[in-house]
Amino acid sequence: MLCAGADFCAQATCANMASTMCHLTFTDKGDPMTNFIAHAIETAPEASKATLEAVKSAFGFVPNLQANMAESPELLAGYSALWDLFSKSTLTPHEQQVVYLTSNFENNCHYCMAGHTTLAKMIKVDEGVIAALRAGTEIPDAKLEALHRFTTLVVRERGFVADADVAAFISAGYTRQNVLEVVLGVATKVMSNYTNHIVHTKLDAFMEGNEWTKPVAVAA
Repeated sequence: MLCAGADFCAQATCANMASTMCHLTFTDKGDPMTNFIAHAIETAPEASKATLEAVKSAFGFVPNLQANMAESPELLAGYSALWDLFSKSTLTPHEQQVVYLTSNFENNCHYCMAGHTTLAKMIKVDEGVIAALRAGTEIPDAKLEALHRFTTLVVRERGFVADADVAAFISAGYTRQNVLEVVLGVATKVMSNYTNHIVHTKLDAFMEGNEWTKPVAVAA
């Protein structure tokens, strides 16, 4: 299932039903070649329509990210598949959000940070944990901080994580399977983060109040 929680689906649907995704360009750089379209199901390439229908069924609407990904049926299908697979990992839903938010922070993705902040709140992730992830600071929970730290290393070091750091992660209460599941979560967010950077995806209405900009001291 594409939606990571029924409460999220219901609340996001109520917040976003006014949004229509037909022929909306995200940017106008003066060159039509660099303007991307957020597709409605009706305007999407034929090979993207079934995936968009599944997204709409799960979320109640088509988020701007998937609407834009629809230009490439393969990207849209790949992202949806990885999202589903990571949701089935042995990491808990709260731990999955730690991986996602950490990746979003490291990749400086405004859209995904706002989206996953909203989702994390809806599934009752501790507010202090969310605040720390948005600020790039230590999480006030030892086990989640170990996950935060390990995910940060995976992203920053492009996977070249020292054996000692892998051992420290496992010693904190995780498994070798979790090590590789973090790679899956990071890969999922690479697809969305990089897409958002290229097309300048606009935030969805349900993200209102959770906008994010990387702290200056960290971004510098």
